[in-house]
This record gives sequence, structure tokens and C-alpha cells, in this order.
Amino acid sequence: MRRTLLHNLLLLCLLFGLLAVPLLAEPPGAEITYNLTVTPSVAGAGSHTTAGGSFTTLVLNATTQTPRWKAYVGNVTGTFTLRDANNASIYSWGDAFTGGEVYSSRAASPGWSTLVCGNAAVISSEENFLNMTVGSVDNISATFNESVHREFYAGTTQFAASTCPAIATYINSQPQGNGENADFQEVLLRDTGNNLIWTALIDPDTLGYDNTQFDFQMIVPEDQYSGTGNTYYFWLELS
Repeated sequence: MRRTLLHNLLLLCLLFGLLAVPLLAEPPGAEITYNLTVTPSVAGAGSHTTAGGSFTTLVLNATTQTPRWKAYVGNVTGTFTLRDANNASIYSWGDAFTGGEVYSSRAASPGWSTLVCGNAAVISSEENFLNMTVGSVDNISATFNESVHREFYAGTTQFAASTCPAIATYINSQPQGNGENADFQEVLLRDTGNNLIWTALIDPDTLGYDNTQFDFQMIVPEDQYSGTGNTYYFWLELS
């Protein structure tokens, strides 16, 4: 009888111990192990010489670097593991992911369990915060003006195909169209606290914007009048 009672108590302790450790609903923070930030050189001025009394019609062209966005591209590494609450592993599966998401936000602690698609009201609020002009060709609403993307999960939340604002970044400096099968898609999410979460869908070892292999590409908005820029936090979810 005592052995049976002890056995039952041990089972109850084990059960309550398991119930006390929740399933992870939020992605782990991403450790940045390498970074290189570059900006393009400014093109030199064109010139033209004419004699006095002449009349010249000019067609001028310039490619202007937008100060309202910044880009992040790169590769990811990670390990699937089974751990307890003290981060002790009982087994690991190595670096063998086939997809996932890179998340970035100005919010240090978004509400991961409350994620939904970004909407016009939150986008407008973010544009105001970042001093973006209404009607500008490169503000957030003009950039993320379509909703075409593949199905994906953010934690345990499923997002059906083509339900959220999304873009597909360039391949070899060329637009690839916003089809649901496009590579390097970026989807705009938000939490119920109205924090925007920029979500790059991972495409492992895929030729990217400069024909170099990357796992992800994303752009995030910035305040052109900020001298130092805004801090963005990164999380990584592998699948």
C-alpha cells in the first residue's frame, strides 16, 4: 500500500511538473554573430558646356537612395533541441531547418500570442512616428500595398496565404512579382498592442538581391530625420 501511494505521489509530481512548463509560443531572440553595414557611393555630377546665347533642354536622371528604409539580408543557423526549464538538453537534431521566419520589431517584447495581420490604422500610426509623408511613393502603405504571400505559422498561429500586407524583395536587382511562390517574401504582422512585426519568410540557400545565396531578406522603415536611427530587435523561428 505504501509503495502504491508513493508511486502515485511521484506520478502526480511529475504531472504537475510537466504542466508547469508551457509550450513555447514565442520565438527565441536571435543572436547576431556578424554584421556589416554599407551604403552606396554618391554618383558624380554630370556637366555640359555651351556658348552664351544658347538654349538647352536637359533630361536629368538620378537614382536616389531612400532615407526612409533600411535593409537586412543574411543567413541563419540554429539547432532543434529538446530542453527542460533549466535549458538542459535531452536530445538535439542539429542544423537541419527547411524554413521558418526572421522577425524584427522596434518593440523589445511584442505580444507573440496575439499576432494578427498588420492593418491600415497601425501602419498610419507608424508612418507618423517615423515622419513619413502621407502620399509618399516610399512610405509603408505605398510599399506594402498588396497582400500576396504563402501560408506560414508564427509560433502556433497560422496565417493563411495572401491575408496580410506583404512584398517580395528583389532577386538579382530585379522585381520578381508578388506571387505566392515568390522567394524572400516579407509579411507585415502586428500584436494587439499595435506593435508592428516585420516578418521575413526564410528561403534557405536561395540566390538573393545581388545573386548571392542568402536565407532571408527584409526591409524595415526608418525615420529619415533621425541621426542615429531606431533600434530593431530580432527573433528567429526555424521549421
